[in-house]
Amino acid sequence: MALTAPGGDAVQAEGGATRSSSRRERLADAAAELFRRYGYPAVSVADIAAAVGVTGPALYRHFKGKQAILAHVLLNGMDALAAVVDEASVTFAGKPQKALDRIVERQAELSVAHRDISALWRWQGMHLEDADRRRLRKRGGAMLGQWSQLLVRVRPGLSPADADLLCWAAFSVFGSVAVHHASLPKRRFEQLLVTLADAVLSATLPTGADDTEDAGGDESWRAVPAEPSRREELLSVATRLFHQRGFHAVSMEDIGAAAGMAGPSVYRHFDSKASIMLAAAYRMADGLEVDVRRALAAATDPADALHRIVASYVDFVANSDGVAMQYGQELAAVAERHRTELRKRQRDYVAHWVRLLRTLRPEVSEAQARITVHAALTVINDLPRTRSVRTRPALAAELTELAMTVLTAAGRTNVESPG
Repeated sequence: MALTAPGGDAVQAEGGATRSSSRRERLADAAAELFRRYGYPAVSVADIAAAVGVTGPALYRHFKGKQAILAHVLLNGMDALAAVVDEASVTFAGKPQKALDRIVERQAELSVAHRDISALWRWQGMHLEDADRRRLRKRGGAMLGQWSQLLVRVRPGLSPADADLLCWAAFSVFGSVAVHHASLPKRRFEQLLVTLADAVLSATLPTGADDTEDAGGDESWRAVPAEPSRREELLSVATRLFHQRGFHAVSMEDIGAAAGMAGPSVYRHFDSKASIMLAAAYRMADGLEVDVRRALAAATDPADALHRIVASYVDFVANSDGVAMQYGQELAAVAERHRTELRKRQRDYVAHWVRLLRTLRPEVSEAQARITVHAALTVINDLPRTRSVRTRPALAAELTELAMTVLTAAGRTNVESPG
C-alpha cells in the first residue's frame, strides 16, 4: 500500500550526509518515520522496503521483521539519549551546572534532528516484545535518574522525587516536537527548546495537595451522580484498553469482558471497534470545546483565560481514560471525513492556546507559539503516564504550574519564523 502524509505528501526515505549510508540504517530511518506518522500496526514490511527502494525479501536480510526494526529504532534512540547524559557527566565532572546545560543543548539538537524517535518510544513501545520493552524502560529510567541526580546537585533544595518530575517534564518538552509539524530554522528551533526546558528545570513546584474551589454555600456538589449508561461504560472501558494495549490489540470480546458483559452484547451499542474509537474522539473534542468556552466566559483577562484553559485540560487528561490528544493514528480505522473533521477540531483547540499566548506575548511568532503550546500540552499528556510521578498527591497542580511555566517562557528568546 502507498502511504501518504496527512496533508497528502508522500513519505520519502531521507538520505544525505546526516543519515547513515548503510541499507540497514536507511531501513530503520524509513520505518521510524512511517511508524511515527501512521502508527506501528498500519505500516507493513512492504511499506518500509518500498520507502527505501528495496523488496520485502531484501529487508529480511537485515531484520527478522517489523517488530525487530521497531526494537532497533527505539533501543538505539534511547542509547543516543543516554550517551548525551554520560558524555556531559564525564566531560563536566564536578561542574553539575555545565553538565546540565550540555545535556539540555544536546537533547535539543537530537530532538530537532530526529523528531520521530521521542514519539515512538512513548506511543509505539507497547508493540515491542516484553524483553525489549523492559530493556527500553530500564535504559530510559537509568538515563533520567542520572539526569535527575545532576539537577539535585544544581538545586540542592529539590527532593529526588521532585527532580525526577522536572527532568521528565523537560524530556517531554523535547519529545513534543514529534507530535506536530511546526518548525523553525534549525538553530532557532534548538534555542527555543533549550529555553523551554531550562524554564521547566528551574520551576518552583506548588506545595501541598491540589486546591479546590470554594463551593460558596452551593451544596449541589453533594448530589450523587447518575449511574453511567451501559453505552458510556463500554466507551470508558474501551478507551482505557485502547490506551493500555493499542487499538489493534483489543477485540470486542476484550471490551465486553472488561465491562462484565458477553462480547456479542457489545454490538447492541457499537457496531465495531472503529465506531467506539470514533465516539470517544468526538466526545473528547466536544468536552474540550465546552471547557474552552467556559474558561473564556469566566476569565477576567487573557492571562486568566490561558490559566483556566490549562487547568481544564489538566483535569480533562486526569479523567479521560488516557485518550487525551493522542488519538490521531488510531483513527485510520474510521472514514476519511471523520478523520478530517476531528483533526480540524484538534487544530482549532490548539489554536485557542496559541491565540491567547500571542495576545499575552505579541513578540512571539506563530511558529514559536505553536511549538511552545505543543510542548505544554505534551508535558500534561506525558507525566500522568509516567510510573514514578503518576501517584503524586499534587500532580494536577504541578502539571498546571509546569505547563504555565513552559508557556510563559516563550518570550524569553528572540526566535522568529522562517522567511
